[in-house]
Amino acid sequence: MRPAHLLAAGAIAAPIIAAPTVAAAQTVSVTIPRLNVAEYHRPYVAGWLEPAAGGAARTVFVWYDIKKRGAEPGTKWLADLRSWWRKGGRGLALPADGVSGATRAPGTYQVPLPRNLPAGQYVLNVEAARETGGRELVRVPITLPGRGGSATGSTELAAVTVR
Repeated sequence: MRPAHLLAAGAIAAPIIAAPTVAAAQTVSVTIPRLNVAEYHRPYVAGWLEPAAGGAARTVFVWYDIKKRGAEPGTKWLADLRSWWRKGGRGLALPADGVSGATRAPGTYQVPLPRNLPAGQYVLNVEAARETGGRELVRVPITLPGRGGSATGSTELAAVTVR
């Protein structure tokens, strides 16, 4: 016969195992293209997830000039990431642990999605804005856990892939 406290623990654990709240480890791949322009500045880039049916956005990463301080700190131009700024960027205390990072040179970068996302359909948004350059937003519909997706930008962003 089992002791009573083991039966109680099993009864509590069963609903947690059955709940579809843990997303499989997936990774976002973001490619910043090399542009042949006279004056190139590394872009500010933000990535965030929104439930496909609507709901609160969750910032996955934001790359900006985190070292710039003084009268014009690096956070000053984050508002140029207009869509991200409106979806919650303005309320984010920066630098945010695990989210903030320095701007990136042209190349491909991997960012893991948070593991504690509830299962469901989402839209991954990646927005880039560059000084003396343009601004671009790429949207990738995905299903967690499991099904990724990809999209390609035309100027400031190249491929954005979720695997």
